[in-house]
Amino acid sequence: MVPFRLYRHLIPQLAAAARSPSAPKAAASCAPRRIPPLPALAMAAYGTGVCADSKLLFRQLFEKESSTYTYLLADVGDPEKPAVLIDPVDRTVDRDLNLIKELGLKLIYAMNTHVHADHVTGTGLIKTKLPGAKSVISKASGAKADQSVEHGDKIYFGKLFLEVRATPGHTAGCVTYVTGDSPDQPSPRMAFTGDALIIRACGRTDFQGGSSDQLYQSVHSQIFTLPKDTLLYPAHDYKGFTVTTVEEEVAYNARLSKDKETFKTIMENLNLSYPKMIDVAVPANMVCGFQDPPSKV
Repeated sequence: MVPFRLYRHLIPQLAAAARSPSAPKAAASCAPRRIPPLPALAMAAYGTGVCADSKLLFRQLFEKESSTYTYLLADVGDPEKPAVLIDPVDRTVDRDLNLIKELGLKLIYAMNTHVHADHVTGTGLIKTKLPGAKSVISKASGAKADQSVEHGDKIYFGKLFLEVRATPGHTAGCVTYVTGDSPDQPSPRMAFTGDALIIRACGRTDFQGGSSDQLYQSVHSQIFTLPKDTLLYPAHDYKGFTVTTVEEEVAYNARLSKDKETFKTIMENLNLSYPKMIDVAVPANMVCGFQDPPSKV
């Protein structure tokens, strides 16, 4: 090996050459590059495109028996990290609450998009385990809850909020929860559509006060009028999809992209079987699982 001392006199010359304006341009490629900072860890791992500056934490959770999505949102820019849980399922309450605890969040609202017929909501159990959490459902549903919401209401968690949009048709009391449209809210916007709109499809309209005419009007006036890049998150999926956009559904939804009369004909000929959980789920969900904690004997 050649002793280092034979080359050390060259080091100042090499350094000067690197600083020289006449140095070969190729040398610049060896300079350290500035790497943009990674998004905050609070952001979703589902490619939502939500702006990191919004301080939104977002998680999409799945219950396999009823193919139900539950959504967790929190304002991690707030010291208390207030959170909401949309469409929880009784079977997965422990999983959801463990996640909330791990992330250091404070759950303030357990919300439903409608009175579900295919599973029992988890809001009742959540209230027994987290007495400070409040249940939320639409006033039009006729269900009992701590807070009944109507079209145009805003549900705040920290500085973030969800706008309530009435989207009846699957049931008479369906609502869609939409993130705000001001600069300090998530971008692109996000809409939690319940069963009003399912990716490339929609909820059935043949029971619980359903109406295909009303559902078509609801989706076209309250969901399809959102910005085309709005991210749509349904209450269920049976084919492995997780998210869609307004632009996609306007173009490709197999039912709702048609004219109203064609849509109504499609819905009248679905020939779906009776929901196996409806006789248990609907009575339970009319009291949000169960509204009041059991009394202590």
